[in-house]
Amino acid sequence: MAVHYLEFERPIADLEAKIEELSKLSETAGSGAFDAEIEALRSRAQEMRRDAYSNLDAWQKTQVARHPDRPRFTDYCEALIEEFVELKGDRVFGDDQAVIGGMGRFRGRPVVVIGNEKGHDTATRVKHNFGYARPEGYRKAVRLMELAERFNLPVISIVDIAGAYPGIASEERGVAEAIARSTEKCLLLGVPNVAIITGEGGSGGAIAIAAANRVLMLEHAIYSVITPEGANSIIWRGARTAAEAARAMKISAQELLEVKIVDRIIPEPPGGAHSDRDAAMAAVAGALEDELKALEGLSPDQLRKQRAERFYAIGRTGLQ
Repeated sequence: MAVHYLEFERPIADLEAKIEELSKLSETAGSGAFDAEIEALRSRAQEMRRDAYSNLDAWQKTQVARHPDRPRFTDYCEALIEEFVELKGDRVFGDDQAVIGGMGRFRGRPVVVIGNEKGHDTATRVKHNFGYARPEGYRKAVRLMELAERFNLPVISIVDIAGAYPGIASEERGVAEAIARSTEKCLLLGVPNVAIITGEGGSGGAIAIAAANRVLMLEHAIYSVITPEGANSIIWRGARTAAEAARAMKISAQELLEVKIVDRIIPEPPGGAHSDRDAAMAAVAGALEDELKALEGLSPDQLRKQRAERFYAIGRTGLQ
């Protein structure tokens, strides 16, 4: 499979191209001819990747969050959820494949899982509308959350969306109302809900399934009210760059943890979640297990109160 290098990874790409070239020469020269040199270059590449990913700015994190090889909802579902059964449709209009959900087991615990799916290649990206959810996706999410409440099952949300679909048909079918209803349902749930921002968390399209008791975020994910490109266009009329907007918006996990918009950062392997999926999945599973255990035993009223206090506290400065 072809490796997709980001702009800031170009020096690493050049070094790994040299490693590949030396490996081919080694095959011609005889086994072991350049083993020491290849191993030294590989160690250097790993060190460069570690250094690069430990010092990413907000725009570089945006690029990582959008990486085409980054794990999607279906990957997390396959790795973490046993006996998953997808439930389709909103019982009003149709089925939106940009929002997928269903029931399954997480480490033996029955759960309801909801998430955004962007797809992996051209065919699946078209099928999932590149992750841009329509109103029926949010109405399906509400239906699944109501099902979770009826059977007393915790809700897990996997969030990776740049924003809800802004097309005319989406507006005609009431996308704003659907997002509001889904956000309201999250906030009023009588069962634990944990949201994980795994890639992009954009605008109301994200918060519609992320208004949870606990909001977790992968180390190189982003979470914002609008995309950097949108902010540059609307606020600065395109006079600046998306990179400048990203740095000004405070959209990284580290910045958001500091102001308590998210509750926990899940570390990613050097090179991002796409570089070592098994390690990324293990980190997500461990964090999810911790958070669900912490919410066990709370009554519906306690869960609602905790959730309300969490969101009311955002933006408070201590001034009366």
